[in-house]
Amino acid sequence: MSEPRSSESGFPIKGVYTADDLPGDLDSRLGAPGEFPYTRGVYPTMYTSRPWTMRQYAGFGTATESNARYHQLLRAGTMGLSVAFDLPTQMGYDSDDPIAHGEVGKVGVAIDSIEDMRLLFDGIPLDKVSTSMTINAPGSVLLLLYQLVAEENGVPGSALNGTIQNDILKEYIARGTYIFPPKPSLRLVADTFGYCRSEVPKWNTISISGYHMAEAGASPVQEIAFTLANGVEYVRAAIAAGLAVDDFAPRLSFFFVARTTLLEEVAKFRAARRIWARVMRDEFGAKNPKSMMLRFHTQTAGVQLTAQQPEVNLVRVAVQGLGAVLGGTQSLHTNSFDEAIALPTEKAARLALRTQQVLAYETDLTATVDPFAGSYVVEAMTAEIETAADALMARVFEHGSAVDAIEVGFQKREIEQSAYRIAQEIDSGERVVVGLNRFTIDAEEPYEPLRVDPAIEAAQAERLAKLRAQRDSAAVQRALVELREAASGTANVLHPMKAALRERATVGEVCGALREVWGRYQPTDRF
Repeated sequence: MSEPRSSESGFPIKGVYTADDLPGDLDSRLGAPGEFPYTRGVYPTMYTSRPWTMRQYAGFGTATESNARYHQLLRAGTMGLSVAFDLPTQMGYDSDDPIAHGEVGKVGVAIDSIEDMRLLFDGIPLDKVSTSMTINAPGSVLLLLYQLVAEENGVPGSALNGTIQNDILKEYIARGTYIFPPKPSLRLVADTFGYCRSEVPKWNTISISGYHMAEAGASPVQEIAFTLANGVEYVRAAIAAGLAVDDFAPRLSFFFVARTTLLEEVAKFRAARRIWARVMRDEFGAKNPKSMMLRFHTQTAGVQLTAQQPEVNLVRVAVQGLGAVLGGTQSLHTNSFDEAIALPTEKAARLALRTQQVLAYETDLTATVDPFAGSYVVEAMTAEIETAADALMARVFEHGSAVDAIEVGFQKREIEQSAYRIAQEIDSGERVVVGLNRFTIDAEEPYEPLRVDPAIEAAQAERLAKLRAQRDSAAVQRALVELREAASGTANVLHPMKAALRERATVGEVCGALREVWGRYQPTDRF
């Protein structure tokens, strides 16, 4: 008899599951759809009344080019936009800063000022679309630019719907696009919660992300344990800033990966909902059911795409998308098959969207809620993941808090060990990757990737020079002084930040003003 297969999280997968594998208190662990502990989904009807939000992550080169791609996606039937920003924007630098050289427009769109944001959303009805922005350290800056552009078009903040990622803690763990040290970064997150509560009430103020940790090699258990531990840290920071839990918690959202290991992924999503509901009720005393609902966006696993035989990625993405839907996601981005090679072409992005549309409209997935409920294997896996994630969260909190654990490199080390194990399994052939270490072909077919024009950097620098020459420089400097004063005290920094951006201060200038007060984060040797 062959050895049992291990799950991605390391526990054995049995060849056969029976009723004996179900937890004894299954009924209380399940509940009804839309009811505590939300194992079966956060809404009573889930997709039977309407499908999940279909997002496509886009943004490259200039704001004008990205705007054209958004219009293409909207015509193709996408229901929400998802913005990718280039690395300088993510790090709070303008395109003409020397440190930005060679990176402008490479991995997303370059946004330097309100003028770029106007171009990015030109002709798009901001009161009718939901926009997700993958931006963290300067997340509040980009949200304010979006709000300013909406106001110019007669759309009030109360009508805006979307999400900023705004999850700085996972940057210290897995991604690295941080600017400020953890404590002022948490203060900026809490200020964003408070600002949006009154100014942009329907906006999801944070998307607490396990996706990037998973892309760095985290197992499913590590992904949800470290993500939910970060979530606890954000809740504590907001409460410490004087916010009541039920005033901000309903706008928290999460962001997870969907891997090809479909059964474990479904179990992971269900376990994450159950843990979060319990934490919010029992630790923080939340009373509003929406404060206990773990609502999440899912993206299919970029790290599992291969540059070899890229068309096979179409199959992988379909399976991953299926797992996200069966797991009860609220919105979904399906990767394009060519993303392991370069930014997706228009055709590849359209095929990725069509994958979701087939799942939503040609299958029976939307006919019933939580079809895996009661499944011997899925319920057993859900309980196993829940137990393991609870234990790992406890190890995080043994350090004092998620930030304390980050500062000694705990999460980073754990993820690196998992990534090393996966790499060894692929190298040895124990973990099969079709087209990479098995079922290979002698010669790959030629593929022409989308390339970003290097002239974009010079064009952005020219736009910035023109902006600085035409704006009221004295008004900009006065606004930046007020921003620094707020950052030095306890006032909410988003109000003076918005005033500076309205005067056409740049993203780099605003982030630079905060750097002067809060400093930069320098990782220690303990990492």
